[in-house]
Amino acid sequence: MMSNADRIQPYAKNPFYWQYRCKPVLLLGGSREDNLFQIPDMVAHLDLLAGVGGNYVRCTMSSRDEDDVWPFERDPQTGLYDLEQPGKAYWQRFQRFLDLTAERDIILQIEVWDRFDFARRPWQDNPYNPKNNINYTPETSGLMTEIDTHPGRKENAFFRSVPALENNRTVLPYQHRHVDKMLELSVPYGHVLYCMDNETNESPEWGRYWSQLIQERAAEADVVVQTTEMWDDHDLLGPQHGHTLDHPETYSFVDISQNNHQVGYTHWRNPQEIRERIRDSGQIRPMNSVKIYGANTGAYGTTRDAQERFWRNVFGGLASSRFHRPESGLGLNEIARAHIRSMRMLAAEIDLFASAPHTELLANRSRNEAYCTALPGTTYAVFFPDGGDVNLDVSAASGRTFSAHWMAIGESRWIAPPVTLEAVSDGTAILRLITPLEAGYWAVVVQAEA
Repeated sequence: MMSNADRIQPYAKNPFYWQYRCKPVLLLGGSREDNLFQIPDMVAHLDLLAGVGGNYVRCTMSSRDEDDVWPFERDPQTGLYDLEQPGKAYWQRFQRFLDLTAERDIILQIEVWDRFDFARRPWQDNPYNPKNNINYTPETSGLMTEIDTHPGRKENAFFRSVPALENNRTVLPYQHRHVDKMLELSVPYGHVLYCMDNETNESPEWGRYWSQLIQERAAEADVVVQTTEMWDDHDLLGPQHGHTLDHPETYSFVDISQNNHQVGYTHWRNPQEIRERIRDSGQIRPMNSVKIYGANTGAYGTTRDAQERFWRNVFGGLASSRFHRPESGLGLNEIARAHIRSMRMLAAEIDLFASAPHTELLANRSRNEAYCTALPGTTYAVFFPDGGDVNLDVSAASGRTFSAHWMAIGESRWIAPPVTLEAVSDGTAILRLITPLEAGYWAVVVQAEA
């Protein structure tokens, strides 16, 4: 059992970020599947991620594909599932995943329930469907055997079982067994985050119940775990997100992945408003982005959108940034690997954990031209999604000279050597930053000379 001090938790010096093994850590990732513990080449995929500096994966507890297994055993007489019997193969795969990610210091963010497993075709195979198990019927459980609508229609009573809603005393005990088994295996590890759902629009009472139960089970083992909820609303300023933002006693971090449906400056602006809301509340917590949409093969933005979102997340002060699986995301393809590698290179040059978003320091800037994170007076970093020419206000370090080190992000390459810049003063000390080429993804680190 890992000590509480070493477990992942908000960074003591800046709780917008995480710390793990008592050191601050930026979570970066991408993968070809969200339920990686079910894929046959899991080891190779985790090694590929770690090899480019990735340390963050999403873990839905789902069984989606033909070779996936479910969390319950089948009854030998009927061939139906027995919800009293944990599925050996499923939980062995999950245990191995916990071991392998722990060995590589890869943080995994579990999603306990994925609503897409409980509607349409997946519901036909799901052990919780009354027609698939020996434990209850549609009449005794109140669950339908056919649900042909999008889960956003909320037709499955599975998500209303908790006492504050329908108090389904037939189904709820089996849900408890499921969660208890997951916690029995995962709570001893210190590299696990818990998200209640995948982009839910169910009642907040549902997620609150499971978050409190997970926290209670962890407390029984004398450890502290971190929990959140992922809401469906693409607008971070909408009321759904308030159930997380305004309840730090229930949720110790915030997942704002659905903001990755936004593009350009709006994608940047909304998290900044949430960041201010969290700061003003006096309960600063990490903001995670566990899935970045965007791929030319998908419906939720382009390949360019995904790349921009990855960098805006980090420069915007988020604690994590991870590419979503194909076809709706880049997964861990060559493009994603290059961006993860480049972000790690940049993070080695600046103290992100002491920096903060400061795009207001940029002038002569079009709406989506450049973004800045800075420790004013000392270090500034600027990201250009597609080349650019902006002015950087360095008044906090007025009177000093500066070095500017440019990175070609797509090539994961620093342009050597750093160049020396003199600030021009016209009432304000400014540096003019022009990307080495007119187009492409660029970052620059500006350091005030001693």
